[in-house]
Amino acid sequence: MSEPSEIAPGAEEVVPGVWHWRIHDDRIDFVSAAHAVQTDDGTVLIDPLALASEALERLGVVVAICMSAGTHQRSAWRYRRELGAKVYAPALSKEIDEEPDERYSDGDRLPGGLLAVFTPGAGTTQHTLLLDRAPGVAFVPDMLARPPDGLLSLVPAEYMHDRDEARRSVEKLLGLDFAVLCLAHGAPLLDDAHGAIRAALDA
Repeated sequence: MSEPSEIAPGAEEVVPGVWHWRIHDDRIDFVSAAHAVQTDDGTVLIDPLALASEALERLGVVVAICMSAGTHQRSAWRYRRELGAKVYAPALSKEIDEEPDERYSDGDRLPGGLLAVFTPGAGTTQHTLLLDRAPGVAFVPDMLARPPDGLLSLVPAEYMHDRDEARRSVEKLLGLDFAVLCLAHGAPLLDDAHGAIRAALDA
């Protein structure tokens, strides 16, 4: 899938060292979001979308780009060329434009200390990337969505590969240790993330 045309003007800090930016994605007519994690070794981009150059520079030296799903190529390849950072993609990814530098699977550790947790259903390659440094942040792919002024919800069934498996993956999130929920499609949740996930499952 081609890169979205919109460029985010800036990024906002969610918690210390974790950044978020989002656009209205013209490819899907909905909000898409990207994130960055700053570490002592450099900055890791997660599912990157185009970000204004000055804002990107403020994030520091980018050392890695992590895709939570094969469908989240977005600006990954362009940033690999421009920034010289390695791209990490799920091992099961098949229909992608370029070969990643590294492929990962469930339980693997990625740059920035991110732990890959296989959470399929909305797609076949999707992984939640868990940052287990305090306060704990879960970067979740397409199972859940949240418009900027709305409530957390499950992605509609028509956009899921396997609805039942997606629900099981969302339920799996409830067993993970995190306080902040960052979404590939929506605004972050900093308060009672597990409660919001339960409410989405019950809706």
